[in-house]
Amino acid sequence: MAGFIDAQFLPFVVACTLLSVTPGVDTLLVIRNTARGGLRDGVLTSLAICFGLFVHATVSALGVSLILLQSAWAFALLKLLGAGYLIWLGIQSLRQVRSGQGLAVEAVNAATRQQRGGVWRPLREGLLSNVLNPKTIVFYMAFLPQFITPADPVLAKSLWLAGVHFVIANIWQILVAAMVGSASAWLAKPAFSRWLNGLTGTVLVAFGVKLALTNRPG
Repeated sequence: MAGFIDAQFLPFVVACTLLSVTPGVDTLLVIRNTARGGLRDGVLTSLAICFGLFVHATVSALGVSLILLQSAWAFALLKLLGAGYLIWLGIQSLRQVRSGQGLAVEAVNAATRQQRGGVWRPLREGLLSNVLNPKTIVFYMAFLPQFITPADPVLAKSLWLAGVHFVIANIWQILVAAMVGSASAWLAKPAFSRWLNGLTGTVLVAFGVKLALTNRPG
């Protein structure tokens, strides 16, 4: 992989870093799941989100993204699936607020670990949130080719770049999860946790609606 570190590597790292620290759906989902299930859920959500980058890199390298971008109905279907999933996540949070529930934040102990859900829930939510996001497909389709030369093995180079992005994004998102976890005393307060749940739910729904209404590029 040392041969993949060329003059374009540093610009790629800078671009990925800026992309990762820009607040978006991924950050909101990590915050929500950390508040709901503790640092464990936040870390698992981050890992699952970033694992989706390898899916997008593979799809982009194999040219399937090009097919999606050129097919109006396929792109529209993928866009609506992603938007619908984000809206569903937001509605779930808003329903908890309406029912008087806050985000389930408690001190991490044996009793709490027994009450929390299994590892599959944050993994599933993180992976689906990323894989069903057509903006990520568009980004990888337009972004990765700038750092791949005709002499490069396209699939291997794409996965290598996705791996770099995986590390950068995880460092940031796990840091966010750690900061949320350290504020568990505040988050455990019913009023504050309901406010945060309502805020994240509203923004997730807004992201989903905006995604559904976004015109197909090109």
